[in-house]
Amino acid sequence: MSGGRRRAPRRQAWWQGRAQIAAGGLAVAGVVAVAVIVWPGGDSGEPAGAGDASKAATAGVSPSPSPSPSPSPSRSYPLSRAPRTIPAVREHTAAHGPGWRPASGGRVVVDDSGLADEGKLLAGELELTYAGQDDPKDGDVELGLNDGTAGPESYTLTVKNHRVTIKGPAEAGVFYGTRTLKQEVHGGGTAPEGVVNDRPAKPQRGFMLDIARKHFTAGWIEDRVRELGDLKFNQLGLHFSDDQGFRIESDTHPEIVSKEHLSKTEVRRIIALAASRHITVVPEIDSPGHLGAVIAAHPDLQLRNVSGTATRGAVDISKPAAADIVDDLLNEYADLFPGAYWHIGGDEYQALTVSSPAASFPQLATAARAKYGAGASVADLATGWLNDRAAVVQGHDRTARAWNDGFFRGGTVRADGDLQVAYWTGKEIGARPPAEYLSAGRKVINYNDEFLYYVLGEPQTFVYPTGQRIYEQWTPLVLRGTAAVPAKYDPQILGGSFAVWCDLANSQTQDQIAAGIRMPLRATVQKLWDPGRPELSWTEFSALAKRLG
Repeated sequence: MSGGRRRAPRRQAWWQGRAQIAAGGLAVAGVVAVAVIVWPGGDSGEPAGAGDASKAATAGVSPSPSPSPSPSPSRSYPLSRAPRTIPAVREHTAAHGPGWRPASGGRVVVDDSGLADEGKLLAGELELTYAGQDDPKDGDVELGLNDGTAGPESYTLTVKNHRVTIKGPAEAGVFYGTRTLKQEVHGGGTAPEGVVNDRPAKPQRGFMLDIARKHFTAGWIEDRVRELGDLKFNQLGLHFSDDQGFRIESDTHPEIVSKEHLSKTEVRRIIALAASRHITVVPEIDSPGHLGAVIAAHPDLQLRNVSGTATRGAVDISKPAAADIVDDLLNEYADLFPGAYWHIGGDEYQALTVSSPAASFPQLATAARAKYGAGASVADLATGWLNDRAAVVQGHDRTARAWNDGFFRGGTVRADGDLQVAYWTGKEIGARPPAEYLSAGRKVINYNDEFLYYVLGEPQTFVYPTGQRIYEQWTPLVLRGTAAVPAKYDPQILGGSFAVWCDLANSQTQDQIAAGIRMPLRATVQKLWDPGRPELSWTEFSALAKRLG
């Protein structure tokens, strides 16, 4: 820093010397032009060959004429370099020019009123003025819609002629362009001259949070929404019903709600904030297992085996009342969550983990045969339950997804063909490898518990995932364990989701969780945005993440 301050007077003196030359020997119109100059030559802070003039001017003496005049300061710029962002941009066309950074008097303008939210957010972040629909001027950022064909989340960011233009075929893409610009100029940086053409590889880029086993404050969740938005995630999953708690206010069944919970007003605020960041909130009421909080208020619905022993967290799906209460909740919360997706669970139904479900739970076997025919099994009854819950959310124009261990091989009843598979494990009884779902034409979301599961307290065989391992070893094709499925299935893998599960809820505080997932989130979105080998090493990526904050 001190070296920079010493150079400034010498540069000023050089300009004074040049002015004296102009005044003494040249006829000059009474205009002084001020420009941003990049000096040719070294890093001394002054043009090559200017030392003598600088010294003479400092002494208050006009410099001696030179037999050959010094070259004028160059207005050329080196070729720009691609911006450093997380996730990295897919394409950058370099150009010569000064780049762009926010400056006093700069504005954000839009060519479509639908981009007002994106424009106002960016203007506030960069301390610019939001000017609405107006013609752009030097120093401005213009947001606009175009007829691009690269997808609704694609965008083009152009830095040219002292302006920035961000355009995309839909508002989401334009928003992602503003996130790139925000990162480019972070901490006083400059958006490089040239053109960014960017788009995600995967349409679903999610973070799932288990708020059932551990209560999270609305403010903490909102902070994560802001973080996710800046990283170009587009889904936030909320698993809010489990054995340990039911964490969102209910009007139809207030008796099941835990003491610590989110009010509907808080949830609406979270959803609105998420929508402003183009993030869809995906709710999950897991059933027919993981319903302990519901059973606590309705013990008559609990599944019991032939000996009368209760099965933890599982409802008796032979009882119509069990379906009624779950459907009440699905219908109620469909009005609260407006997004396109619903997670209906389906995993770890304990009746199907015993050696003979029909012998252990004869009431389930009887109900299966009564509903689906003499050859039907308990697994068929469970599949029928899943289909019925999917039908409820589909009636609200939602796309349903379920955990992969809720799908069963063979049987009389087939899982609904539109159900998306949330693939998380290959450890269940009768585990089906990912290719079995994919070869049947299923669409899959990657929740691989080997890489993407952050389980509090590290129970069983879980360990906290690291960003480095995700960054260096995982791609969306790695659905189970560490092996990738064939690349031909890539179009069916819609994306992935990093998940926080709160099995041992008191193992970490909210702040510890935020710190623990910081780099895994960044690594995950990098591989969902571009699954190829990253240009930066992990050390470089980590340093970039630290610089960007």
